[in-house]
Amino acid sequence: MSAPAPVMTRTGTTGAARSRPAAFLAALRISRRDALRARGRSALIVVMVGLPVLVIVFALIFAATADITRREGLTARIGSADLRIVTLGRPDTDGRASTPTSPAEVMRLLGPGARIIPANEGSADFRGERGYDNASARELDLRDPLTKGMYRLLRGRLPAAPGEIVVTPGAEERGMRFGTTPAVTFKLTPMRVVGVVEHPHQTKSAEIIGLPGTLLFDRADGRGTGWLADTPKPVTLRDIRGLQAANLNVEAPATVKDTSDYRDTRDIVAVGLIVVMGVLEVVLLAGPAFAVGVRRRRRELALVAAQGGSPGQVRMVLLADGVVLGGGAALLGLVLGVGLGALSAVLEAGRLIGGVGPLDVPWVPVLAVAALGAASGVAAAVLPAVRAARQDVAAVLAGRRSPARDRAGRPIIGAVLVVAGAVAAVRAIGSDRVWVLAAEILALLGLVALTPSMVRLAAAAARALPLRLAARDAARNRGRTASAVAAVLTAAAAFTMAAVAFDSNLAERRDAFHPTLPAGTVEIDGSRLDDARWARARTIVERALPGAPLIEAVALRDTRGAAVELSVGHLDAADGMYLGNPFGVSLPVGDGRLLEFVQGRRDPVAAAAFAAGRAVVFDPRLVRDGRLRLSTVHFAGHDSSEAPRDLTVPAVVARAADPRRAVAVLPVSALPALGLKPEARVLYAAPSSVRLTEEQEVRLGRELTIMAGPVGVTFVRDLDSYGFVKPLLFLAAAVLALGGTLAATGLAAADLRPDLATMAAVGARPGTRRLVVAGQAGFIAGLGALAGALAGIPAGIVVAGSSMPYGYRAWAPDPSSFLDRLPPVELPWLFLAALVVGLPLLAALVAGAFTRTRVTLTRRVT
Repeated sequence: MSAPAPVMTRTGTTGAARSRPAAFLAALRISRRDALRARGRSALIVVMVGLPVLVIVFALIFAATADITRREGLTARIGSADLRIVTLGRPDTDGRASTPTSPAEVMRLLGPGARIIPANEGSADFRGERGYDNASARELDLRDPLTKGMYRLLRGRLPAAPGEIVVTPGAEERGMRFGTTPAVTFKLTPMRVVGVVEHPHQTKSAEIIGLPGTLLFDRADGRGTGWLADTPKPVTLRDIRGLQAANLNVEAPATVKDTSDYRDTRDIVAVGLIVVMGVLEVVLLAGPAFAVGVRRRRRELALVAAQGGSPGQVRMVLLADGVVLGGGAALLGLVLGVGLGALSAVLEAGRLIGGVGPLDVPWVPVLAVAALGAASGVAAAVLPAVRAARQDVAAVLAGRRSPARDRAGRPIIGAVLVVAGAVAAVRAIGSDRVWVLAAEILALLGLVALTPSMVRLAAAAARALPLRLAARDAARNRGRTASAVAAVLTAAAAFTMAAVAFDSNLAERRDAFHPTLPAGTVEIDGSRLDDARWARARTIVERALPGAPLIEAVALRDTRGAAVELSVGHLDAADGMYLGNPFGVSLPVGDGRLLEFVQGRRDPVAAAAFAAGRAVVFDPRLVRDGRLRLSTVHFAGHDSSEAPRDLTVPAVVARAADPRRAVAVLPVSALPALGLKPEARVLYAAPSSVRLTEEQEVRLGRELTIMAGPVGVTFVRDLDSYGFVKPLLFLAAAVLALGGTLAATGLAAADLRPDLATMAAVGARPGTRRLVVAGQAGFIAGLGALAGALAGIPAGIVVAGSSMPYGYRAWAPDPSSFLDRLPPVELPWLFLAALVVGLPLLAALVAGAFTRTRVTLTRRVT
């Protein structure tokens, strides 16, 4: 029998106050001794509490180290110079550039004795081993001492002549290999790559560095022109203000200030919700381990109470377990996390994400995480401590089990929290999603409070099942079982909510997705080119897509020559569609060949109507009284447009091979009545003959822009379904649920050894004992997964309703009503089946497979 904890004497308030610290120290010693004696259980708690602390601390340090502050990155921007000057290129009111753009003007501002070297920046096109591409470009003489610290030379040498450049590894991966001679800039000037350099912090950047005057020729407005300056005296704030008054951007040590990032209320609430969920999950996962510890020490605790110890003193002994194990685990996680973070900085692990910086430990959030970890360990011990303080001392000393009793008020509190959270979530629909999540967490806390009652009811319902022993043991030890069920419930509810919201939003986007061309079509738009440039662009396209049949369409211009786009016009609310309907897409205009391409089949009736000047429409909702309403947008320049004009054209309704990817096609003969002129400036390549990757699409667009002018290349894609999201959600849910289930099952199996010994004594086979343990795992995982899924489905619908409207909600005549604010609901049935059915079966199989069947017969007192 273990020695009882010291008992405080009740000799008055002052004596009791003096004895509390001594009693708590004694409780800590008892807890330390018990932790060393039950090493397996202690290690489990340390892992559950310390591992999240370690991971989060390491992530915080890694992110802070990879995130380069302005002060940390100053040397990479100005080298060893005193300041860096960049022109802003702002025009004066009379249209002339007021920014100094010549070295002489800058020298006059800096005063006598100053020295400057050019340091220009921009971007440059190049043709490398894999075609045309673009990268950041700098004109800088890296041999000058003022550039020390801006780049590290990895291979080769620095440029010494106008035809030489160095590149970063990112640019080398794009085809500018060391030793090659790519054609650079719109002049396609051959330039020799004589070296490879690396930015000290941005290791994945794609940059080209050449001598001044070799890469960047477009400096008409002065934007991007810059210098590194060495001054004879320190640069003061007064000097900087004088340069800034001349429309110059100045960067110097005096201008660098470490400013804290702005955080609004939503960010604070989001971080708080993450903290609450993390602490709740840790508490629920570690709770069963503390409950089993209380179960093993119940006689020791009963002796403390029998010798005059108060319930508060009994609770103190068990809360000391949380302090010892939770605090020790948090401290261990803190030390290991900081150590791993420092090691990652030494090994420059930030290269994985392209950011390398000096070791940066954000001590405030790191220490806060450690404190939360320790608090979660103590919180996990609270409920077992409260239960132990209420145990029947006589029954425990006699070797009998105290019956499990639920607190009368706890189900009521849980029900109130669930109702309050549900009402708050419904009220929060349409507001920011973070407030909906806050309401859902309130309801989830209510479900956690209701878990013991759910365990009791589920165990009563499971008495008719073959494995009634597992259900009976779960109900009898609700302090251990309810915590594990709540942990599974929390994980299942959270990930079910995410999966339902994801599928519902995806269904909404799919319903509102109305492209005008078949999936896989390559569209080449040269509406901004003249005839000669368009002919050159067409030649490049035919060379880049050999053998691909090209369908020609027209771009539209008004009587002033401005570019025009046509889309489906606004329909009345009487049609069941809001004015902001999702059909606001540019419609293709062309001949009969274009009609057949978009429709996806031969339709003689539609072709005849099209030849007669009628628009062919593939959605009957868009045609009213035999006419299609159109909306025009006139582009007077690149950034300006007039208000849309509503027009109508005669139209017929036809059926498309794929109605999801066809809206309408307009004939060229209908344009004069609209006051528009056609220009053959658009080409479509059929998906059956062309398959471009995103990289090939970008490179073709760059080649056309460099060789012919501004040409748009678009690859019509399907709506991305993000098929990897739900497997990741299920994997995360399975890890948390299995971890909690198997931990609780292992602890329950250890606590169930007298029952297993009794079964072995009466002739039960090892397989039967395995089934009992497997039944416990299946009961915990099944109840938690089912309750979590049922709670997560409505939560996911509400979360989806709080997202930005994509489709049908924008059509609603009265979007203020509750139902109109909800998206089309689509449930992830496969995910739910795997969660509710597959996960409990997996937990049962794993628990049964790893159960020890050898038992030691012991005497049992009932």
